[in-house]
Amino acid sequence: MWAGAAAGLVVLVALASAFWSRTGTAAPSTSRELASGSRLYVTHCAVCHGEGGRGDGPSAAGFATKPSDLTDGRLMNPLPDEFIVNVILRGGPAEGLSPGMPPFGAYLGEAQARDLTAYLRSLAHPPFRPEAARALVTVPGAPRQPIFFSHLIHAGSFQIDCQHCHADARRSKYAGLPSVERCLGCHKIIGAQDNPEIAKIQQYASRGEPIPWVRVFKVPEFTYFPHKPHVRAAVACQTCHGPVELMREVGARTGPRLLNDLANLVGLRPAPPPLTMGWCIDCHRQSNATRDTQAPLDCIACHH
Repeated sequence: MWAGAAAGLVVLVALASAFWSRTGTAAPSTSRELASGSRLYVTHCAVCHGEGGRGDGPSAAGFATKPSDLTDGRLMNPLPDEFIVNVILRGGPAEGLSPGMPPFGAYLGEAQARDLTAYLRSLAHPPFRPEAARALVTVPGAPRQPIFFSHLIHAGSFQIDCQHCHADARRSKYAGLPSVERCLGCHKIIGAQDNPEIAKIQQYASRGEPIPWVRVFKVPEFTYFPHKPHVRAAVACQTCHGPVELMREVGARTGPRLLNDLANLVGLRPAPPPLTMGWCIDCHRQSNATRDTQAPLDCIACHH
């Protein structure tokens, strides 16, 4: 009887672990994880981040970029566990941050890094809520940009509005890409002294060159897509571009797909792939039915 109950408990634990991992939701921390994380923090982190995690440790004054305030839940809570673990094991540059945060992968394993992450979560104000955690989004084939610009940090953690960098979206066909001057508006100061990625911005500025950003999203030449009416209709950027605030590198899988076309050919009705004509028409129809947006459905609206 007891053996059967124990086996059932093991199965339930395994199923719960699978659920947390598949949904991307952080499992609630245990007292063992917090105790282990607290010891690791004192040993490896407190000298820079301070006993309370506010970035005021005895070594903090020696850094060009002040160590992060790990208690600021406004900035820490939106970051996925995978991001924090990656920074712990591989250092700040692994996520486009300052090399002042060194890698600890030679001293800590992944399980220890996760215990440390659980402890850091416990420091946050406002408090971190595991049920609100979201997983990192990785898009296969995402292009490498000339500068490691992390949407996860800018749009996710700092919650900078998309139109701060893509300022043309509300007034033109194109969203626009951030200029050197736009980037330097913040990074003349932030990270300017010790972050190699930010140093690249200053190098482009000194040479008088634009940043050669690699284009990610593009509709066919015979299609007219203006950003302006979509922004004015309060269509969220994520509707078309996906959850960019959870991407360290933005990528996209758009356009027609052979399997989708074959499924339609044999009489099935799969959902159309993102940014295809069927997908856009479905969105217009749904918006008209639920929000009375009067989005056009005639061919000439997009093909003229």
